[in-house]
Amino acid sequence: MDRKIKAIIIDDLPLAIANLKAELEDHHPEIIIAATAGGVIEGAKKIKEHKPDLIFLDIEMGDGDGFDLLEISDHSAIQVIFTTASKDHAIKAFQFSALDYLLKPIDPSLLAEAIKKYKTHNQQNPKEAQTNDTISLSTQEEIRVVKLVDILRLESDGNYTKFHLIDNKVILVAKTLKEYESQLGDKFLRVHQSHLVNRSHITSYKKSEGGALIMSDGYHVPVSFRKRSYVIEQLSK
Repeated sequence: MDRKIKAIIIDDLPLAIANLKAELEDHHPEIIIAATAGGVIEGAKKIKEHKPDLIFLDIEMGDGDGFDLLEISDHSAIQVIFTTASKDHAIKAFQFSALDYLLKPIDPSLLAEAIKKYKTHNQQNPKEAQTNDTISLSTQEEIRVVKLVDILRLESDGNYTKFHLIDNKVILVAKTLKEYESQLGDKFLRVHQSHLVNRSHITSYKKSEGGALIMSDGYHVPVSFRKRSYVIEQLSK
């Protein structure tokens, strides 16, 4: 039996909510609709109240758009499937790490594919990712499961984060460094506003150059002035 998936539908059209809810209830009983909302403010309250696994989110609504809602909500552990009548926002949607982008009227087969994608992405519960030493990274092209030991460092790039891996590959994800700092826990060390490093790949601390960590690939990561005492303390443990 499939694990139950707690979902919220957010759309300013009651008929759109009713149609999607009926389709899910008839063909995807593993998805439990915990709540529905008709706009950004109500949607943010429902997200905070129910802490869903998945959101079906319209974009253009009366009191703002779906991106406004994501900006004001803690959605770091929630997957988003956009459901909209407009093709114009697809690129921006995937910049917000959208799982999928469905156009209305929603094609049942495409809805099924989106739900399948959710299940594939979440075969490993995100809350267990750190315990199992992996993390799922969603980009525009793929969802990649990466071993924490293979991550050298994370680098902030505005609203994006670059994951630098031991194979010299870089994965760009549309989430902030702050979100990953809380998710990755004490195996990683925040040493600068723009840098989060894997403790296991630190080889030395260089007191010159204003303070820098030397990583296992030879890269010098700057340590901010206010972080120096903290970094030295952590490395001494």
